[in-house]
Amino acid sequence: MTQIRENIARVQANIADACARAGRSTGDVTLVAVSKTHPPEAVLEAVEAGLQHFGENRVEESAHKLPIVNAQAKVPLTWHMVGHVQSRKAKDVAPLFQVVHSVDSLKLANKLAEALPEGKQLDVFIEVNVSGEVSKAGLNAAEWRTDNAVRENLVQQFREFIAVPKLNIIGLMTMAPIVDDPEVARPVFISLRELRDSLEEALSQPLPHLSMGMTDDYTVAIEEGATMVRIGRAIFGERLR
Repeated sequence: MTQIRENIARVQANIADACARAGRSTGDVTLVAVSKTHPPEAVLEAVEAGLQHFGENRVEESAHKLPIVNAQAKVPLTWHMVGHVQSRKAKDVAPLFQVVHSVDSLKLANKLAEALPEGKQLDVFIEVNVSGEVSKAGLNAAEWRTDNAVRENLVQQFREFIAVPKLNIIGLMTMAPIVDDPEVARPVFISLRELRDSLEEALSQPLPHLSMGMTDDYTVAIEEGATMVRIGRAIFGERLR
């Protein structure tokens, strides 16, 4: 437990430093501890250290782990699905998670909505690919600044997402390139923030959150406006499998 607690304290100090450099409040940034591959015991250690937001990326693992952790945690937890979701698994995701970061198609959005019980809403991010990497999921947004057709298509897609019942579209998510120098990722984070601002204006719809930044680049992401950072390795260590 000591190691996880120390890791969390180090990450929180880095978040505070990044917020200070950007003139932001630490209260503007939510730390999502990504616990994929790590056992319930590790998550519960992080809960004891004060965290309440956790991310997973596999439905099968989550279906086993989340009930165990929820039953033993002394505080209510918020679970974030941060991995790719196949439409056929939406029915399993909706009951387990309060936030989904990786909605990348209208089909998936509708499937998630259909799986929600009456009266329940799900907070979702729309995943967009602003880097242009073919290996990355998300709506095509690489040329959104220079190509009017790309920009208008994004606006129309967001209108359709917003119209899906039971889903609360809270912002945009992206995956930055994996690079040794986090500064290389900065333009991606800037692009996501500016795209969010453009969409808010076009849609007259608030999109308050930006889910961007992971272990290797989260401080740069915070400097560029991230409101949720997804941190796994810096808290729990390397993946176990």
